[in-house]
Amino acid sequence: MSNNKIYVGNLDYQMSDEDLKSEFSSYGEIQDVIIIKDHETGRSKGFGFVTFAEESALEKALELDGQEIKGRQLRVNKARPKQ
Repeated sequence: MSNNKIYVGNLDYQMSDEDLKSEFSSYGEIQDVIIIKDHETGRSKGFGFVTFAEESALEKALELDGQEIKGRQLRVNKARPKQ
């Protein structure tokens, strides 16, 4: 797993990968964005991951923790490996 990946939780269920990318692109170059979706319904589960090219961008993006986007207070943390 990349050291430059963050977890973003409490997303608006209508938010797309592109929406998420645009919210975080001002912090640095983004390598990957994914919103996790339910396998059966295809609907958002309300969380996703953003991978930055540089660790410095990740550190800046962590400052969004607790900020409100689309009426929801985001949870932003460094991503942890799957258990």
